[in-house]
Amino acid sequence: MNLTLRVNGMTHEVEAAPTARLLDVLRDQLGLTGTKEGCAEGECGACTVIVDDKAVNSCVMLAVQAQGKEVLTVEGLAVDGELDDLQQKFVENGAVQCGFCTPGMLMSAKALLLANPLPSEQDIRIALAGNLCRCTGYSAIVAAVKAASGQEAAPAMALPGDAEDLVAAVKTDPKTLAAACEVVQAEGGAPLGAPCDDLPRASAAAAPDDAGAAEGGE
Repeated sequence: MNLTLRVNGMTHEVEAAPTARLLDVLRDQLGLTGTKEGCAEGECGACTVIVDDKAVNSCVMLAVQAQGKEVLTVEGLAVDGELDDLQQKFVENGAVQCGFCTPGMLMSAKALLLANPLPSEQDIRIALAGNLCRCTGYSAIVAAVKAASGQEAAPAMALPGDAEDLVAAVKTDPKTLAAACEVVQAEGGAPLGAPCDDLPRASAAAAPDDAGAAEGGE
């Protein structure tokens, strides 16, 4: 059957079976592969898109049901190459790891902000309850959505001090570092530079001990 779909502000004419899912048409016919298929049962949220300003699972929605409606996918968030503010806040707050769930998370969060521009943390968690993530633990995602709403959001992983002071305080056992430098240099085949250049080679450092052990054995 012939379908007319309005996706990301553009009108598309497609041929699809009456039983075709919106997810399949978006990915396979329109090439909008940002929308992911996870569970195929409407449980994981990876396939979330926005239809008439509401988040829906496109894996359990027929394409024909989207006729006459406005469909927004993750590809439609950025404008003229500029990330949507929500996307930018995801980056700034470290809310992206493997990335598979991210499009669905973004679309559920976007739908929330369209309906409620100033959501509480509880509102955000409820809105994202249908989106599963196995990487971030959700805290960074919640912080990103909160920041996108203009509210103050504490960093998900705040450092316990100034970064430069922390680096200066780090102490690594010289023998361990020397051994690591040798392994990496052997793999890469090129000098590594500091701090490896300033260390005795692990094999050389071990030589006197080996020699002493040999003499003792004799």
